[in-house]
Amino acid sequence: MPFEVTMPRLGWSMEVGTLGAWLKQDGDPVEAGDLLFSVEGDKATQEVEALESGILRIPPNSPPPGRELPVGTVLAYILQPGEIAPFEGPSAARDTLPEPPPVATGPAQPPERTVRSRRDQPAISPRARRAAGELGVDWSALQGSGRSGRIVERDVRQAAREAPARLSPLARRVAGRLGVDVEQLAAAAPGRRLRREDVEAAASPAPLSGVRRLVAERMAASAHTAAAVTLTSEADATELVRLRAQLKADAQPVPAYTDLLAKLVARALTEHPDLNAHLEGEAIVQSSAVNIGIAVDTERGLLVPVLRDVQAKPLRQVAAESAALVERARGGSISPDDLRGGTFTITNLGMYDIDAFTPIINLPECAVLGVGRIVPKQVVVDAGAERLAIRHMAFLSLTFDHRLVDGAPAARFLQRVKQYVEMPYLWLVE
Repeated sequence: MPFEVTMPRLGWSMEVGTLGAWLKQDGDPVEAGDLLFSVEGDKATQEVEALESGILRIPPNSPPPGRELPVGTVLAYILQPGEIAPFEGPSAARDTLPEPPPVATGPAQPPERTVRSRRDQPAISPRARRAAGELGVDWSALQGSGRSGRIVERDVRQAAREAPARLSPLARRVAGRLGVDVEQLAAAAPGRRLRREDVEAAASPAPLSGVRRLVAERMAASAHTAAAVTLTSEADATELVRLRAQLKADAQPVPAYTDLLAKLVARALTEHPDLNAHLEGEAIVQSSAVNIGIAVDTERGLLVPVLRDVQAKPLRQVAAESAALVERARGGSISPDDLRGGTFTITNLGMYDIDAFTPIINLPECAVLGVGRIVPKQVVVDAGAERLAIRHMAFLSLTFDHRLVDGAPAARFLQRVKQYVEMPYLWLVE
């Protein structure tokens, strides 16, 4: 029987996913393990492999790229020789959702059906086929400019630019009622046939993207669930700056300040395990491993990849793993597993000239450390002698969940972190 290709679940919390580009097309032969299409989940974009071998059949009314769909939605089928796709058999009426037929203006005529063999279709490159799917261009009627008349990507994009805007009568009426500029809408989607839902989407506020929505939900849950309290202390980071300058001249990869902070925070958490805990029902559970989440700003929103077992790894390994995680997060190739299992989070806004702020706890973790910029200041180094000096100072802001830990233990933890910032040799000698 036909094998269903469905919207996968990329993570335990994923309920919907956004269909990306198809990497195989209708009628293509596929082998188990071939990449079929890409999916944007809550926090990551992933290419999905075929689980069976056969012929890929995509329904004519398959959702277009960019559509958000529930997990488990059937997207296509993989057929064996002799099998018929469900949308082509007797049950096709149940499996497809065709557009309403146009209003008849004359005697009803039986619909004509033209079946075109794949052999009769012009040759097209994979890149051109993918671009045609993204731009909504019917490539079967194009004249190719490639070798032997093959359709290449530039032919598809040229056709998209030259194609006149097409709006259904219903879409035009809805646009007039909602005050949508038809010309502007058509210019944004050349070559496509715009329907009512396109007009309504243009008239409505843009919905939250998958990543933005997840961040919003988690931040709201944190604000309404945790009994959050923030403590702030200013640390003399002069020795930490000096240490990084020395490592920069010798170590590869060069540890970022966040890497140094992750290592010293991990050491402090082993001494103050109350802050390395989470709630499971009514019980407070302390984690044996120290997994530090690093907040990363990406084009898709805030991501928090996790450095695992930081307390057991040398600084250079932490720096290498951190750099790889940040690169994958910003490149859109981060996996859901890289974003799970954190026990404590560090968020550093110093590169944006922020001195101090109130970080939000990444539930179910107990606490998060916010780090401001390191800035040279004139400070008192000997009050008795009335001696001043220029020192590199930084604010540390600890937000903790008062349901799990009291203020005094949290203050002692922050005090220890400050000591490690000011005297790095205390945690470097392990």
